[in-house]
Amino acid sequence: MAYFSRSRCREWALQFLYQSEFAGQGREDDLSSFWDYFQKGAKPPDYLTALVMGVASHQPELDALIVRYSEHWRLERMGAVDRNLLRLATYELLYQLDIPPKVVINEAVELAKKYGTEASGAFVNGLLDRIRLGVGREI
Repeated sequence: MAYFSRSRCREWALQFLYQSEFAGQGREDDLSSFWDYFQKGAKPPDYLTALVMGVASHQPELDALIVRYSEHWRLERMGAVDRNLLRLATYELLYQLDIPPKVVINEAVELAKKYGTEASGAFVNGLLDRIRLGVGREI
């Protein structure tokens, strides 16, 4: 099996979460179908699976934290890319403790700039930093 970086797995996870929000998917079977597009017949990378399944299993908790630390923003008012990226990065901040918060936030900001709006990078950066401080993770 080929090696894929965590950065690349984050990007695929964001794409899958975005797609899943509109298609009503989110199970591991759906991830396998999604992955077939990139690597026909291969198993999805472990880190991609961990991210997608982690976000799916903790989504109510992640959404509650995002809403708690966002100022004057309802979750449904956030852009779909920003919302799913925040879920993904918040999951990493809470459950992937071997990854420094600075790395999680920087990667999320870069994905926000690539896939979101002009304001997404700053929005994601500010909100993730508030969440990081709120949950007590040091940079």
